[in-house]
Amino acid sequence: MPTAYVLINCESGSEPMIIEELRRIPQVMEVYKVDSSYDMIAKVTANTVDKVKEVIGLKIRGFEQI
Repeated sequence: MPTAYVLINCESGSEPMIIEELRRIPQVMEVYKVDSSYDMIAKVTANTVDKVKEVIGLKIRGFEQI
């Protein structure tokens, strides 16, 4: 199965809410808050590369705070 690790930056203070919302997306297998140049990392897995791209492009990047 195609898998992508997505490095995410978001607005300060919105991390808990975004993590909760990301965990509701069926293709998001794991989400972790990290202390680095990025705020969190998400593991996205789907049946096809196109579906992975769709989840990243439309769902994850669709969050207003990201």
